Formats: sequence, structure tokens, C-alpha cells
Amino acid sequence: MLGPQVWSSVRQGLSRGLSRNMRGWASGEGRKVDIAGIYPPVTTPFTATAEVDYEKLEENLHKLGTFPFRGFVVQGSNGEFPFLTSSERLEVVSRVCQALPKDKLLLAGSGCESTQATVEMTVSMAQVGADIALVVTPCYYRGRMSSSALIHHYTKVADLSPIPVALYSVPANTGLDLPVDAVVTLSQHPNIVGIKDSGGDVTRIALIVHKTKRQDFQVLAGSAGFLLASYAVGLWVKVGFAPWRREDGEFLLPSAGSPAGAVGGVCALANVLGAQVCQLERLCLTGQWEDAQKLQHRLIEPNTAVTRRFGIPGLKKAMDWFGYYGGPCRAPLQNLSPTEEEALCMDFTSNGWL
Repeated sequence: MLGPQVWSSVRQGLSRGLSRNMRGWASGEGRKVDIAGIYPPVTTPFTATAEVDYEKLEENLHKLGTFPFRGFVVQGSNGEFPFLTSSERLEVVSRVCQALPKDKLLLAGSGCESTQATVEMTVSMAQVGADIALVVTPCYYRGRMSSSALIHHYTKVADLSPIPVALYSVPANTGLDLPVDAVVTLSQHPNIVGIKDSGGDVTRIALIVHKTKRQDFQVLAGSAGFLLASYAVGLWVKVGFAPWRREDGEFLLPSAGSPAGAVGGVCALANVLGAQVCQLERLCLTGQWEDAQKLQHRLIEPNTAVTRRFGIPGLKKAMDWFGYYGGPCRAPLQNLSPTEEEALCMDFTSNGWL
């Protein structure tokens, strides 16, 4: 049961959260916040002695702020949040909030293993300026994380959160996919605005789009590697979960119009190739599918390299190459070996980015 101090924090967080976050809400009474757009999941810079380097964090944010991102994700998987103390997590979000332009949304990871801890962290994230709480699935007891358990967890968090909540499914890290039936149920909650789905299963994304289309609920692709496909699944849904096929076997999509699938993406690659990921978004939203396909193909290998293949150490090394501060990871994550660095470099150079 939540004690008086937490309830006091809820009230304080509500007051502070609403004063900062009204700009993020869509026009029209009763509408949820619009989260459409591209977000880089901000990395946490460390010094050589493994302390959080807040100066380098702000430098990175100023450089990233030159791109047309909708906002930033802080304390997601790429932020190494499991390796940070609670106070570090909050301080990082606070520093990012202070550095962000007022027109950018700040999504802050507030997920913990217990429901009570998640509620408390979510309230604290609101107090330090987060616009939206990004809540990862609890997974330590994944064998008991049924749809019922997860619905109860997210409902309680959303009920008590002073800011909107976004679901976060990242099975590569949790070993647990947030079930589609749970997503559909949770999409009806007035304080749950959408989901970041990092699983890479485009059929699943299409199904979520299809089954939540009557709700005010939005889907963000969790990676640049399937960003085009995630935008396009809205069109697939309209024609029976498949794009139109020509007689020669090539797939076609309409040349113009909103795809009405995913509304954006949280893309690690945007920390390195921010302009290109935003360009891919623009091409999809304006129906320039042929150009979008060419660009998407050139992003797949480098995206895979900084996500599944080499993970955060690979992403940070690539950031160093592209003029940002990547720096070391916090142990037990290790820096890349020379052989791994060479392979990472090849994935960028072979696609014309280095």
C-alpha cells in the first residue's frame, strides 16, 4: 500500500507535470497526448571512472537538438538505466529536461520490477519534468507475467501516474513480449497513450494497429530497422494485412497519403544518423515509398550493428565517430574489441555513411 509520502508526491507531481506538459496534449477535450514523431533514445555518458558525465550529456543534447525530432527518450534500454541508481536516473532526466527546447517531448523510462516501485518512480519522473512515462514490462518473474498480471500492473501505474503512460515491450532484453490482448485492453485506459514495440515483428505491430484503431492509441516502432514497415502496416491493414502486388511479383503501396500505421519510432540509430532517420520518416509520411525503401535498405545494416549485433557499446563507438560523445559503458558492459570495431565500421562504410 502506498504511504502518505507517496500520495503527497502524486499530488505534487500532478501539479508540476500538468504545468509543463499541457503543450504536449492534442487539441480537443478528452484527447490523449500526440506522440507521433522520431525520438532518439539518449545514451548515458560516463567518465573514465564510470561517473555520469552530465556535461557531455548536455553537449550531446545540444547537437541532437538541431534535428527535427519530436522529442527524446531518456532512461530507456540505451540509457543503461539498470546500471544507474534511482537518484542518478532522476538527475539524468532532470538535466535533460533543463536542456530541452520547450517544443520537444520528454519520455522517461520509469519501469521497475514491482508495481509500487514503478508508481513511485513514475511520480518522481513527473516531478523532475518528464512529459510521458515509458514503462517497460516487469520480467524477473516472467513465468508469472500473464496478461492478467501485466494488465493489473499497467492499470495501477496509469491510474496513479500524474503524466501519460506509454507501454514498452522489448523482448530482446526482458525475454517477454507484452501480449497483444493485454495491449488491446490497456489501450482503452484514458492515461495510456501508446506503445513502443521493439520486438521487430511487423505482423504483430499491424495487429496492434488493427485492434486498437478505435482507441486513441498510438504505436511507436522501437528500431530504425523496421521503421518503414511499421509506418506501412496501416496500409496493409486496409487491404487485408498485405501490400498490393503487381503481376511481376513486386509489392506496391499507394504513392501518397498518411500510412496510418505506426506514428513514429524510438530509434537508437537516430543518435548517430539523426538526419537520415528523420528523412525516412518524412518520405513515409508523404508517400514517397520508392525513395523510402532505398533509404531504409541503407539503414538496416548500421542499425543492426548498433542494436542487436554490438548493442550499446557499438552505439557509443559510432557516436564517437559521428561527432558526439559516446565514451565507455558502465560495467559489466565492455567496450568493443578491435575486431568488433572493424566490423562495426564496415557496416557504416559499406552503406555510404562513413
